[in-house]
Amino acid sequence: MTLTSQDLARLIDLSSVRAECDETEIRELAATARALGVVCAFSLPCYTRLLKSLLADAPHIGIGGVVGFPSGAHTASIKVAEARQLLAEGATELDMVINVGFLRSGRHEAVREDIRAVVDAAGGVPVKVILECHWLTPEQIRSGSELCVEAGAAWVKTATGWAPTGATLDNVALIHEAVGGRAGVKASGGVRDLATVVAMYRLGVRRFGIGTANGVRILADCAAQAGGGVEVS
Repeated sequence: MTLTSQDLARLIDLSSVRAECDETEIRELAATARALGVVCAFSLPCYTRLLKSLLADAPHIGIGGVVGFPSGAHTASIKVAEARQLLAEGATELDMVINVGFLRSGRHEAVREDIRAVVDAAGGVPVKVILECHWLTPEQIRSGSELCVEAGAAWVKTATGWAPTGATLDNVALIHEAVGGRAGVKASGGVRDLATVVAMYRLGVRRFGIGTANGVRILADCAAQAGGGVEVS
């Protein structure tokens, strides 16, 4: 199977979610998302309304909102309120951060209910749950992935991009095995080149969280391949 650059763009969540992002960068995010035809664009919550307005004429590009970002240590009620506000301001997908400390503490029921509260508040809007794998053992990654599925998450995601690591081949393989096709797998936090995208696609990843500059470069590299795409099967 060959993925063209257009195919690959529809697997990319283009993001500008660093603390220092300003309005100029959000405008660049919107313009780049439109030019590349990516599936979704993500900003920090304070820019959701602006991002929605900038992409109002591009309904094929989703508006992503981040919940409990980046620590995941918000109370469930705060995450629910944030999810509802993001949806009211135009978000069409939500990426929430798991309560990492609760997972590390073995408080699985609390983790499950935290996720379920946001899934319920989303009312059918897809929720991706960020594990922040850098801080977890392999067993905690497996357990966290299972809890995401049990709570109704649509996707399990490796990282926020704020931790030192996140999207490694080992991590995405662990998540893919744990969810067993019951949820999608999103790789984020370290996806910076086409070779990594291809390797992770082969391991079951079907959504990639990528910063603007890396997204432009990866899609240009894909278009420059012989035949205009990359072999992934």
